[in-house]
Amino acid sequence: MSALMLTVAVLSGCATKPRQLMPTPLVYQAPNGRVLFEQIATAQQRPEVDLLFITNRAAEDDPESRLPYGQTRRKGMVFGSAEVRMVPAIDWETLKAQSRLAERTREVALELGAVEESGAFPSEPYRIIRAGENTLRRDPIEVREFDETKVAFQDEIQRRLALSPKKEVMLYVHGFNETFATAAFTAAELCHFFGREQVCSFFTWPASSTGNFLISYTTTTESAEYAVDHLKKTLRMIAATPGVERLQLLAHSRGTAVLLNALRELMIEAIASGAAPADAYRIDNLVLLSPDIDVDIAGQKITGFVSDPDLTRAWPDNSLPRLLNGRLSIYASPDDRALLVSRILFRSRNRVGQLRPEDISPAMQTYFGNLGRVDLITFTGERTDLFGHSYFTTNPKVSSDLVQLVRFGRGPGDPGRDLLRTGPATWEFRAETDSH
Repeated sequence: MSALMLTVAVLSGCATKPRQLMPTPLVYQAPNGRVLFEQIATAQQRPEVDLLFITNRAAEDDPESRLPYGQTRRKGMVFGSAEVRMVPAIDWETLKAQSRLAERTREVALELGAVEESGAFPSEPYRIIRAGENTLRRDPIEVREFDETKVAFQDEIQRRLALSPKKEVMLYVHGFNETFATAAFTAAELCHFFGREQVCSFFTWPASSTGNFLISYTTTTESAEYAVDHLKKTLRMIAATPGVERLQLLAHSRGTAVLLNALRELMIEAIASGAAPADAYRIDNLVLLSPDIDVDIAGQKITGFVSDPDLTRAWPDNSLPRLLNGRLSIYASPDDRALLVSRILFRSRNRVGQLRPEDISPAMQTYFGNLGRVDLITFTGERTDLFGHSYFTTNPKVSSDLVQLVRFGRGPGDPGRDLLRTGPATWEFRAETDSH
């Protein structure tokens, strides 16, 4: 079977088993692991994970579907809360114990619970009114509706911040072949193993998950472009919410392209206004997981502002604005079979999610080393999911490194992150024989 047909077969297969809670990251595994829940108030100690969602998926129109939102595009955005349950029914103390075991003694599966829509932004495009021969204005009624919904969205973030030990927002952006439920599951398990200390949220866009695989992938690529503007608005509103100190942004697969495109537009907005993006948007870590994006395109998104002197002409001493307060971390695996399809369809020689240290030239290694705070982390260990595309949750070593980065703020060379430096900006996981 060809590589394309093999990957198509793998990706188009339907899961029949309930989604299990991801394996316990190494950092927590008993008896010597870190404490998982250190700051959770007693009132918040419950098995369910309550997530904030924002989506441009249209309401599900299939009467047989149990999902609230489907695979078609909405002309605008809605937000609300989504509950992810741990099943079969499990109490907090049992869940806490099971979440520290390398081998669990009982099943812990994920199930989508109550989903409540809290607000809807006006339908797009917003109406316009001609106020003169050469003057157009937005309809003030829709502007007022937008402002009211924005306030409601930010009020909900503030309500959640008041209950959170850390005054930061974790936002997860999923990739291709994901439903509303599967996106919620990944956001929930990441939230769980980040200690449930943040406002946990996910942005979900109409990625196709049924039908002919190749047609679905093409449709998804265009839906990803459609989602960029909505994600940009979402990030801008979150960052402007009083009380938000940091944003932790994580994206998987095709969602990395959505996030990078949205951030590029926001960076240009901030730089053009004379503000450092790091100050304007409070982004701490930007984490790209198995990125389904061409290497050259990703490089342009990340470094394009450096090669555009006119954009930063007003900055003093020809200095470059600071983009992040934390780090840009890219997790890649040359054994990621899911990205084979992208390489074939886009005729792309290199996808970021398959990069090895040796794929980065010495000149580019030096370049990214000088740029600073950019890390390519390559995983070449045993495949722990069917096609090696979700190792950031299915492999306890990789998920542990992610926890050390996002929850504990550790750099790639710090103790607790079992990485070997392979260049100024590249790292790889230690082999078992190289561990301490």
